[in-house]
Amino acid sequence: MPSAWSGMNWIAGGAAAAILLPLLVIGVGMPFWIAGLISAATGGGLVVLLSPRRLFEGLDASGAARGKIEFARELLTDAEPLAIRLEVAVSTIGTQKVAERVRHLARISREIFAGIEEEPLRVDRVRRFLTYYLPRAADLAEAYALLEKSSTRDTKRLVATSDLIDRLDTAFTHYATNLQEADLGNLDIELKLLKSSLDEDLGPPQIPAPPDPGKRRA
Repeated sequence: MPSAWSGMNWIAGGAAAAILLPLLVIGVGMPFWIAGLISAATGGGLVVLLSPRRLFEGLDASGAARGKIEFARELLTDAEPLAIRLEVAVSTIGTQKVAERVRHLARISREIFAGIEEEPLRVDRVRRFLTYYLPRAADLAEAYALLEKSSTRDTKRLVATSDLIDRLDTAFTHYATNLQEADLGNLDIELKLLKSSLDEDLGPPQIPAPPDPGKRRA
């Protein structure tokens, strides 16, 4: 997922090449042109190694699936800064209960992100979470921190904002559960298909006959 470090690979690669070149020429006595090639190769390797990972780059999809993957990529790219805002807000909120609630919101967000990264075609299940509830949660967390620091403490607004954060926590948990239930639904389908295949190849399982009470008495 793109982040504030997206250009650091070029900086790191250039710095490594700039440091390595004089070390090889002066320190080791290597010919300049050979040292230049080694330095350039080292710097280029770092650029590639530290390049930011593009979401779903390993997936092979076409048609509607490709469109869904692109849509999921856009949503997660936009959602990443919102999760960061929640994580930052935790340290700015003085009320421990509210800070813990916001920390939980951030953690649930990361879990949902991970679920979509694992299976982007499920993005429709959490679309409203990503486009509506997550932005509102970031806004409310920052608003609560500002209200706490205000010279005229507005208790009524603090309580109302805290209550909404609590309700958002319930919504976040709902969407995380909804995403997990998609996995369980897929498991049910797989179990049915597996059972059908086994019954076709091996026949239905044989149920042992109940014991005959008459024979037991004999």
